[in-house]
Amino acid sequence: MYRIVVDAMGGDNAPVSNIQGAVDAVNSRDDIKILLVGREEDILPELAKYTYDKERLEVVNATEVIETGEPPVMAIRSKKDSSIVVGMKLVKEGEADAFVSAGSSGAILVGGQVIVGRIKGVDRAPLAPLIPTAKGFSLLIDCGANVDARPDHLVTFAKMGSIYMENIVGVPNPKVAIVNIGAEEEKGNQLVKETYPLLKECEGINFTGSIEARDIPAGDADVVVCEAFVGNVILKLYEGLAKTLVSKIKEGIMSSFLSKIGGALVKPALKATLAEFDASEHGGAPLLGLNGLVVKSHGNATRKDICNAVKQCVRFSELAINDKIREKLGG
Repeated sequence: MYRIVVDAMGGDNAPVSNIQGAVDAVNSRDDIKILLVGREEDILPELAKYTYDKERLEVVNATEVIETGEPPVMAIRSKKDSSIVVGMKLVKEGEADAFVSAGSSGAILVGGQVIVGRIKGVDRAPLAPLIPTAKGFSLLIDCGANVDARPDHLVTFAKMGSIYMENIVGVPNPKVAIVNIGAEEEKGNQLVKETYPLLKECEGINFTGSIEARDIPAGDADVVVCEAFVGNVILKLYEGLAKTLVSKIKEGIMSSFLSKIGGALVKPALKATLAEFDASEHGGAPLLGLNGLVVKSHGNATRKDICNAVKQCVRFSELAINDKIREKLGG
């Protein structure tokens, strides 16, 4: 039985979408048990609306909520009975295998490293979402956890990212590239220049060199390595551009009578194509390198996002990804 904590109070759509996603996950598989953490008075009335195996969905009361705008370190220290802290302690104490939350990114990053703790050999735990490409998906690592990373941190990110892509996504010998402003080895800022030769000499990864941002959507690398400032800019631009393109396509289709007819004809193919770019099918962004799995879902996560994040945690546990990371890093 895979025991997954779901933070009922985190995110824009909490607690409704989080509860719905947890129920969907329990109903989708017989080997999942959900620990739904948060304020009982908010959870129980909503939970009563659904049908599920009550033996496999338990409510754990947590009276406090960490809001998005709160300073993360202070919030983790002061709100000991928050859903994030209580949930992560369940993972730390072995009462659960993983933790899923759409709540405060900062609090999740701090809590993951301070409460759950890092695997031996991992100095920094990166946030690693899957981003859609023309060839499927690539892993962007790091996208928000370590803005002051060192070269050795990026090498560790590359190793963990390779393990994730090979085992979770099923990409054999995944191609690893470092984000740069050009393809030449001598280009880049100081961090990239120092990291490049380390990745080049690193055994056990398929390092292919630098990748420019414009080549990321083409899927030229399976693991895209960078520090968190660059990664977060890439991720946010990706999301914003995708929304803009979809909006402009819809606007163009509705611009005339003939375009509306054409739009109706291409609608099935367009929907199928856009579905291929739906990263939510793979769950959230894991915080890799911790002693237990922590997954950050989007702040506006839907029931589908939460359900898929739970299934992602099960897959992570089934394949013993943490054990593989320990083995790879000698921890």
